[in-house]
Amino acid sequence: MGGWAIAVHGGAGVDPNLPLERQEEAKQLLTRCLNLGISALRSNLSAIDVVELVVRELETDPIFNSGCGSALTEKGTVEMEASIMDGQKRRCGAVSGVTTVKNPISLARLVMDKSPHSYLAFSGAEEFARQQGVEVVDNEYFITKENVGMLKLAKEAKTILFDYRIPVVGLDKCSANVDSPLVMNGLPISVYAPETVGCVVVDGEGRCAAATSTGGLMNKMMGRIGDSPLIGAGTYACELCGVSCTGEGEAIIRGTLAREVAAVMEYKGLGLQEAVDFVIKERLDEGYAGLIAVSKTGEVAYGFNTTGMFRGCATEDGFMEVGIWE
Repeated sequence: MGGWAIAVHGGAGVDPNLPLERQEEAKQLLTRCLNLGISALRSNLSAIDVVELVVRELETDPIFNSGCGSALTEKGTVEMEASIMDGQKRRCGAVSGVTTVKNPISLARLVMDKSPHSYLAFSGAEEFARQQGVEVVDNEYFITKENVGMLKLAKEAKTILFDYRIPVVGLDKCSANVDSPLVMNGLPISVYAPETVGCVVVDGEGRCAAATSTGGLMNKMMGRIGDSPLIGAGTYACELCGVSCTGEGEAIIRGTLAREVAAVMEYKGLGLQEAVDFVIKERLDEGYAGLIAVSKTGEVAYGFNTTGMFRGCATEDGFMEVGIWE
């Protein structure tokens, strides 16, 4: 197998009772983003340019939890985070605590390209954004009516909504009202639905790249940082592969999930799908997550141990798939 390949995700941990119309909206967005990436790859854009382009599109649409439509903190505000990595020389950039930058993934790219650092956060990231002239908006731009309702639900339940996206309409038919055995760092959590977006690409020259962006957990503590901006945890790319993760951030961090895929390929000699399956089974302990990956030879793979994962993938030979469930 060879040539380019691309995969996108919109979060792992889908409520099994998510209304069909919401499922269809999500699949349409994933299809649109795949087609955007495919067109860019056919125009010979590099892998790093394509992952940024696709994640920007995902951040602009409120369906998933990144950019516009991000989850809300305990104070009802938005704090976003993102990371991007170019596998060719393992260059990377990441941001956390971003509150006004319209497209956090592009700010992460600028950290990689225009700063001497790999990671900027909170006021430092915001100041850098203004120095670079990126588009900024009021924090209210990111807040949707639906998410205000989700935050109210979380506060009434006195819990963090993890992931968080359950429709306000028809809550009685969703699993929000069902006791959950899930725990986060040993503490019980009661709601599970999708979050986070990501894209991985290998271009026609075999260069891999990965990008991940999120608003985090609904009703999270101010200043909480998850896996998405952490290189090696939520995002990783090297000469072998590119990986983007989604799910329980604390478990992904503990397992250095994205880097583990590359590590078992390198040290155990596993193929891409074998590596993904191994990491999901052996490195999450009791955590719940999913990931997408591409290899330098044009393979594409995904895996998850949740009820579902919004994802899509395509390869140069004409294969294309968009799905949610197993």
